[in-house]
Amino acid sequence: MSPTPSTVAGGLRRLRRGELITLAGVVLLVVSLFVPTYHSPGGQLDAWDTFGAAVALQLAAVFAGLALIASALTERTTALPVSTAVWCIPVALAAVIASLVRLLERPEAANGLAAGGWLAMIGALAVLVGAWETLRDEHTSLYEPVSPPPQPRP
Repeated sequence: MSPTPSTVAGGLRRLRRGELITLAGVVLLVVSLFVPTYHSPGGQLDAWDTFGAAVALQLAAVFAGLALIASALTERTTALPVSTAVWCIPVALAAVIASLVRLLERPEAANGLAAGGWLAMIGALAVLVGAWETLRDEHTSLYEPVSPPPQPRP
């Protein structure tokens, strides 16, 4: 059974501001893996050409962000998304530091920075800010609280 547009829109309405920021960061991080990150005399280099610990940390931030979003979509309360955000923050912080290192340090023979490096930095920051915002957001669940019917008065 494939999701209909109304069920997809209904699922996205369940996401709070922090989860939406995290979703945007995840999309940017995934896009950054496939667009050129460095210019070199031999051509363009993307994240897969220069794979290392920094790219692995960026991938960890992608999976942490996806876990945060999945927990927000599948849970009826905010308890699991908030606890997922708690461990998403250090992973995203490590990805921000790794992205900064990739911006400042060039692999051998690379002489310039391309859009992929900047997209990865912005995406890692968005995952970090989104996870932080999820912790700050004190909205209750999107479902109406169950209240018992009033008792008849004597």
